[in-house]
Order: sequence, then structure tokens, then C-alpha cells
Amino acid sequence: MFFSNPFDDDKLREECGVFGVIGTAEAASFVALGLHALQHRGQEAGGIVTHAPGIGFNSDRRFGYIRDNFTSQDVIRNLPGPLAIGHVRYSTAGSKGNTQIRDVQPFFGEFSMGGAAIAHNGNITNAEELRRELIERGSIFQSSSDSECIIHLMARSLQKDIPERMKDALRRVEGAFSVVAMTRTKLIGVRDPLGVRPLVLGRLGEGWVLSSETCALDIIGAEFIREIEPGEMVVISEAEGVKSHFPFTRVPGRFCIFEHVYFSRPDSILGGRSVYETRRQIGVELARETPIEADLVCPVPDSGTPAAVGFAAESGIPFALGITRNQYMGRTFIEPTEQIRNMGVRLKLNVNRALVRGKRIILVDDSVVRGTTSRKIKEMILDAGAAEVHFRIASPPTAWPCFYGVDTPDRDKLLAARMSEDEMCDYLGVDSLKFISLDGLYRAVGEAEGRDPAAPRYCDACFSGEYPVKPVDMINRGFELKAAE
Repeated sequence: MFFSNPFDDDKLREECGVFGVIGTAEAASFVALGLHALQHRGQEAGGIVTHAPGIGFNSDRRFGYIRDNFTSQDVIRNLPGPLAIGHVRYSTAGSKGNTQIRDVQPFFGEFSMGGAAIAHNGNITNAEELRRELIERGSIFQSSSDSECIIHLMARSLQKDIPERMKDALRRVEGAFSVVAMTRTKLIGVRDPLGVRPLVLGRLGEGWVLSSETCALDIIGAEFIREIEPGEMVVISEAEGVKSHFPFTRVPGRFCIFEHVYFSRPDSILGGRSVYETRRQIGVELARETPIEADLVCPVPDSGTPAAVGFAAESGIPFALGITRNQYMGRTFIEPTEQIRNMGVRLKLNVNRALVRGKRIILVDDSVVRGTTSRKIKEMILDAGAAEVHFRIASPPTAWPCFYGVDTPDRDKLLAARMSEDEMCDYLGVDSLKFISLDGLYRAVGEAEGRDPAAPRYCDACFSGEYPVKPVDMINRGFELKAAE
């Protein structure tokens, strides 16, 4: 049975990763490898759809890790063909903590001109409105996922081919979407006009690859060609190669800045920049903004490591691995008893007592969400004999929920929404707590002048409360936007 890890609920979690291949034998094998590299983006479930001439479409969707479900030859043999797409997920809107197999993507639809499958990374902010409208017009939904709206909108389009129907459908959709889709002969990739979620194009021999991140291209030996642009649709076939379209009104992009901070793997490339180097530079900026006298800079593994390296280099304070992570815990574990729950974060992390005893420790982490894990880590460090504990956070205070494809607690559960920085410091019980500023974060990702408040280049709503796409469904439920200043 699959159990979610009860000790990893204090991070923002990316909800999906997508991957697709065309023009190579046993495409499903490459998709499985690609999804394995994207497992950090979604560890609850995964699925693969393929098409083979003379056989048709085949699909397999399962709960748990890709490595546990899609690595046997028996499974891959049942997914034949040169064209395949896949998806890894956490729970999407409407089904958090209660996922059923029917909610697992890719979704498939049979149209008059043939079948099509889609895999979606992001979140549709007007999905409830669309769902009500579609049900009133006779659509029958099979899942609780917002992504299924796209299939139903395509079914109602009067266009003559599937790429045109997809354009029709996505023009009705608001929010964030990076979609990888397939027909019998085509692989399709689309990003929303703001380009909130990532999508890249790669070359694999004579074939082509679409992926959420470049790290998944590396695992199959594909060459990174370029990022799909915000608002771009690429239609790829073996006969015609890559055809590019721009079906939406062009607007300035607003890529998710938290991809640089935490979501993407450090060995990926985003916007022409190494994610690792960006995170290291975040640590440099953090050290400049928040100096402190201490003996050691220690990362909270693993996401705090690059920023801690940068902080140590800029501050001149030695870097040390004061905390070791249990690499074999993963996100599945034995069904938690009360005794195991009381062990808490100690099952996942352990302090190097000999290293931290008597020392003034700077702990560098990527974010503070609820604050529960930060408090436990502080207690572990003090129990190990540290003289002082100072937290330095490689992102601004997370005070607003994300509605664009990230599993975020309600606003009243976010520590920064309820407390000032000083109050958070007292709550965590540390000697000092400092976050990088929003301007400092922008400088670290290459914006030398910091954030332009009139025209920010990234989506930073989780920090600023400024949503580039109005979250219609949430507003209808009573969510209050930030008051105009």
C-alpha cells in the first residue's frame, strides 16, 4: 500500500511533471526514464500513454514511484510504439489526499478524427466555472481533476483537427498550463501565455522530446534544443518535424520564480541559467543582506545546500554538513503509529553532534511554510549542544497560497501570513531569523536592478500577493485578494 510521508508536509510541493517522446523505438522506455528524473515534481502517481501503428493507443496509470511501476519489461511491452507521453503527480485541485486512479493522468479522449491524450502541469484557475458550464451542456466528467476540462472543451470544438481543437480549448482556460499531448501521429507541447510552468524541447537521435525540465533530457541522452516559449504551441510529427504556433495574445512572461528557489532540480537549466548557480547566488545575496557572526554555515538538506554554499563563500564562515539526511526514507514509509509520529523529523534528519557542539550555527533553508519542521530542526541542533541557532531563508516570506499548480496550505496555515519576522523568530525559538528580500531574489536570478514593481518579470504571488491571473474559482469561494496599496 502507498502511504504519504507524514514528516514532509512543511514544504511547498510542485504538483506535476510531464514528458513526451516521438520518433524512437520503445518510446515508453524513454518516457519512463524521463518521468523517473522528474519524480521530484510528483511522487503520488504516474501514467504513460503510447500509440503504435496497427495496434492503437495503450495506457497504464499507477500509484507510487515510477521506479516501482514502469521499469519491468512486462509493463513496457504492453506500451508499444514510437510515440508516448507521461505524467507524474501530486494531488491536483479538488482531490488532495483522496486521489483515485481515474484522477491519474494522462487523460484520453476519442474524437471523430481520432484519439488524443493530454498531460497537464499547472492549475486551471477557472476550472470550476468551466466544469459547471460543461456539465450543464451535457459533459460527463470521469475525474475530479481540473485538467479534464481541456478534453471536454476539445470535444465541443468544431475545428477539423486535434491541434486546432486544443487551441480552441486552451483559449477558454485561465491559469497556468504546460501541456504535453499526443495524437496518433503527433506530439504536441503548449505553454500558457505567461509561461508560468516550464517546458523544454529536446532532440533524441531522429526523434524529439518534450519535458518539464532539462534534467530529464540528460537521463535519456537527449540534446537540449530550447525552451518552449510562453504562449507557444509546438506540433511535432516524424514527417514534418517541429511546427511552431502562437495561438494566444502575446503578453510579457511571468515564469514561476519558485522554480529557481526549490521546485526544479539543481542540475536543470531554466531561462539559460543553471538552477544550481542561481541557488548559490541566492545564498550570496542572502549573506550580503543578512550578515551575522557565527562559526558554521549548515544547510538543511537537501534543498538548502546550494544557497548555504553561496552564503558561506560570501560571508567567509566555514561551510559544514551539520545535518545528515536519511537518503532511504523517500516519501513512502511504514504506516505511521503515534510513537513513530512523535519521532517526527528525526526519522529523516540527524545532527552531526561532534561538529555542532558548542558552535554558533547558521542554518540555511529554502523556505518556511508552516514552521513546524523548522522548530523541530532547531530543537535537534540545540539538543546536540549548539551554542546558538540562526536561520537564514533563501526565499522571501511565503505569505500567500499558489493557485498555479503548487500544493500550498490555506493562507491561515502559512506562518508568514499570521506573523511578522520578529514574531516568527520567537515562534521558532531561534537566536535570529532573516529572509532574503524580494529584490535580492530577483538580483540572484539575473535582474540586476531587483524587482520592477510596475512590471515584474516573474510570478512571485506566493511572496507578494500579486496574482498575474485572477484566481476566479478561489475568489468565488471567498478568497480575498491583497488590498491595493
